[in-house]
This record gives sequence, C-alpha cells and structure tokens, in this order.
Amino acid sequence: MKHRVKAAFEGGLAMGDTPFITVEGPIGVGKTSLAKAISAQFEFALLKEIVDENPFLGKFYENIEEWSFQTEMFFLCNRFKQLGDINAHFLSQNQSVVADYHIFKNLIFAKRSLSTDEYQKYYKIYQILTEDMPKPNVIIYLNASLDTLLKRIKVRGREVEKNISPLYLEQLSLDYEETMTIFEKEHPEIPVLRFSGDELDFVKNEQDLNHIIGQLSLALKKSSWTKTL
Repeated sequence: MKHRVKAAFEGGLAMGDTPFITVEGPIGVGKTSLAKAISAQFEFALLKEIVDENPFLGKFYENIEEWSFQTEMFFLCNRFKQLGDINAHFLSQNQSVVADYHIFKNLIFAKRSLSTDEYQKYYKIYQILTEDMPKPNVIIYLNASLDTLLKRIKVRGREVEKNISPLYLEQLSLDYEETMTIFEKEHPEIPVLRFSGDELDFVKNEQDLNHIIGQLSLALKKSSWTKTL
C-alpha cells in the first residue's frame, strides 16, 4: 500500500498562502462537526463530502464485496467535482477553505474493499482525476477507539450505517493510522495535528473545541498565512 499512498500525496496543486485545511479520520470520529466549527471560527468556506446521496452506500455495508467498486467510484467522481468547484470559486480567489475530507481517503477505502484487479483499475482513474487537484496545506487527524466510533455512529443514526461491520471499522482505523504515519514521514512540510476522540469531545465540551482551535491557530501563524486570520 505504501507506494500507492505516497504517489497519491505527490499529485495536485500546492495552495501557496491560502489556507486549505482538511479534517480526516475514520467513520464516526467527528470530521464534519469539527470542520463546521472551524469554518464558523475562522470564517472559512466549508466543503462537506457527499455521503447520504451515494445510492450504493447502504448496499455496500450489507455486502462489501458486491458493491465496493460502485460505491468508491461514486465517491471519487463526486469529490473530483467538489474539489474542482472549491478551487474555482474559493481557493483560486485566495479564499480559505476547510474540508471534512482529504482526497487520499479514496485510496484508503478502496484498498480495504476492492479486489486486486478492481483496485488497479480504480487507481489508474484516481491518478488521472487527482493530478491537478488542490492540495491541502494543513491536516487535522482525528482518531478514536472502536468503542468510541461505534457509539458516535449509533448516536448520529444514519440509516446507511446501521449495518456497518465493527471489524471493517476497526481495520479501517488501522489503515488510517498507517496512511497518516506515511504522510507525516513523506511530507514534513505539511502540519498534521493529531487529536484523540477518546480524550476530547469537541461537540459537547467547549474547552476541548477551544484546545483544537488554539492548536490550529498556532499552526497557521507559523506559516505565511497570518494576514488571513
């Protein structure tokens, strides 16, 4: 997986002095909630991934092998369109953006669920679509234990996630950890801020949210973006 992940990091357009922040982590960890809070705090444009509109997702959780390729292709094409739009309307106009996903998550999920033959085809399409996509310059990585993820998934009550396998979720969390470790080694110039969902509840606890906002502010001020804050 490593050489494929590394290649995924290397494509795209560097965003220069315009903050482009992504929040990443496994399913249920709180990516969208945190991205919304950051958007409100800094008045950044918010990019949210399309989840509920994927017509294959419910079937995917019922039968991963049968529906994985359709599910991953839907997500890839929609994220390609979203990132193109956000670049044209915001980043290229020097307007800061926070997103609740990084495009490299496509490879994490695809590697976990596709067959070898399907993944090879998928990866070729991924390379073509992402070669000129905008690259985030700050990543917030959220992780949490399986118990915490399952509890949060249950609380938010998405119908499409009711059949998600705990084993699949656990394996996905390990894949995320491996991917982020590789990313940090290959791209030391891009800040990765790690936070534990077991230790912080930024939705219910304002102090926890303020801690994350404070760490993000410090990361931004260390760069040349201070004028935008």
